[in-house]
Amino acid sequence: MPHADGQKRGNRDFWILSLAALGVVFGDIGTSPIYALRESFHISHGLAPTPENTLGVLSLIFWSLVLVISVKYLLLVLRADNRGEGGIIALTALVSPPSERAAGRRRALALVGLFGAALLYGDSMITPAISVLSAIEGLDVVTPFFQPYIIPITIGILIALFAFQRRGTSGVGAVFGPVTLIWFSALAILGVIQIWNHPSVLAAVNPLYGASFFARNGPRGLLVLGSVFLVVTGGEALYADMGHFGTGPIRFTWTTLVLPSLALNYFGQGALIITDPSTVSHPFFYLVPSWALVPLVILATAATVIASQAVISGAFSLTRQAVQLGYLPRLRIDHTSEDQIGQIYMPAVNWALMFACIGLVLGFRSSGRLAAAYGVAVTTDMVFTTILFSVVAFLRWKWNPWLVGVMTTLLLVIDLAFWTGNLPKIPHGGWFPVLVAGAMFTLMITWKRGREILASRLEHEKLPLLDFLASIEAHPPQRVAGTAIFMSGDPGGVPRALLHNLKHNRILHERVLLMTVETEEIPYVSEEDRVLVEELGSGFYSVVILYGFAEDPDVPKVLRQLPIDGYRYRPMESTFFLGQRTIVIPKRPQMARWRAHLFDRMARNSERASAFFRIPVDRVVELGAQVEL
Repeated sequence: MPHADGQKRGNRDFWILSLAALGVVFGDIGTSPIYALRESFHISHGLAPTPENTLGVLSLIFWSLVLVISVKYLLLVLRADNRGEGGIIALTALVSPPSERAAGRRRALALVGLFGAALLYGDSMITPAISVLSAIEGLDVVTPFFQPYIIPITIGILIALFAFQRRGTSGVGAVFGPVTLIWFSALAILGVIQIWNHPSVLAAVNPLYGASFFARNGPRGLLVLGSVFLVVTGGEALYADMGHFGTGPIRFTWTTLVLPSLALNYFGQGALIITDPSTVSHPFFYLVPSWALVPLVILATAATVIASQAVISGAFSLTRQAVQLGYLPRLRIDHTSEDQIGQIYMPAVNWALMFACIGLVLGFRSSGRLAAAYGVAVTTDMVFTTILFSVVAFLRWKWNPWLVGVMTTLLLVIDLAFWTGNLPKIPHGGWFPVLVAGAMFTLMITWKRGREILASRLEHEKLPLLDFLASIEAHPPQRVAGTAIFMSGDPGGVPRALLHNLKHNRILHERVLLMTVETEEIPYVSEEDRVLVEELGSGFYSVVILYGFAEDPDVPKVLRQLPIDGYRYRPMESTFFLGQRTIVIPKRPQMARWRAHLFDRMARNSERASAFFRIPVDRVVELGAQVEL
């Protein structure tokens, strides 16, 4: 019986995770039917909605879903988990272990992964804008009366969505899965109704229809492929969210519900276009009779809000990982749930995304124009994912070189075909995500390089810890009651704050903790491996706290569990000493002068260390020092 109970509980958890994955993981890709087929017949392509062209486009859509999502991501890329976590940053950390000597290769691949991560910020801005706007445009199909109000309604929904973020998503998350289940069920039913009237449309499953489409249309077919790519946007979410739900629920949900629902809906839209070519302007909304349009618009709006929520949360998680790995300065992180560590809110990221989304809606004014900006960033990111995955398969997993070569070639042929099809979009809006990615990449590499320069400067001025302890034993200063905790970036050196305090105050606390917080290139560190403590003598202790790049530091929590005999963390008897650095830019800094000023600006606007490490502000003493960049 216990075994049966455990099996039932395991089955229940699997179904719950599958339903939750449906709402979070597949929200983006699930809203593509609203606009993807319509954009494939955009007037700029000059493609007539004939039965032959419709079947050709449907064949490309179906096989894009199968090859990109089912084969590339679900079958292959999801294998590359970094201790259960996915996403391009987790994949980058897998590329080459730090112990390897190939530092140049590791750095180059890290830059590839970093630029791929930067590209996701452009996607995070476009997805809410195009998703919500495309749903609200359904009101124009209901009646032209709503046409002047589409932009204001869209902006209002976006403002409400971003304003809600500070309250957390746990409450809304409970309904994500059920609402998305209704959405995918509706997609399938609407598609089946049209397919029933025109079953010959199912012939598009034959890939020869896609091949003949290219043969007939030549270069124009490649441009259409750039719009067909809209059906697989959101594929990166499958990989990025695997740590939250596991590969099993994601694969199961895709295979049994999401892929069939999407395929049926696209084929249903195609059947409608073949029957009535005039519906190509809005084939999704014309799937229903006029009396059902308003309910469909409401359901589509709910689905797009859910899709946008998933992307926004992904941007928060991505930024936290970049901060933890030292690619961005410390930013304010609010936890909106006491139970779920992934439930975070980052005000700076949230408001930046909101203003960007509103700007995109006002600038492009239609989902059709926004579609021109959509795809360039995601296709480039998918190319980088293929490259990094292939390196992991070859170097880390030791797969057969011939197998890796054939796999990489086939995947890159598909990725680069989509990428080439999206290149013409750059002058018409595709420049925006590339510009955002370039700006974010510049910020990240500037911050990383600036930190390296500062670390190098401080290394030359570092006083070895053993020498300092020897001088303390030889000339003991006056000791006072309590515990002093000195935060340091180098466990082998003496913190500057300690030297300044001893120099000016000429006292030491009876117990001194030299604390270093380090981020490992893994998402999570087990509690057993969290803290390394070494007694140094004379009341000194070296404390190294380890976190994964998907975790948030909590210094007081660690102190309450510190394995030091006779020590118990009492906030009112502890004083934290932090070094506050003032950056001085010399006449010839070690990086370009504009980058030096950019680094200085980022440092000035970063979150204070006391808040980032959750240290009680009334127990902090900051001692300043100037450091040349």
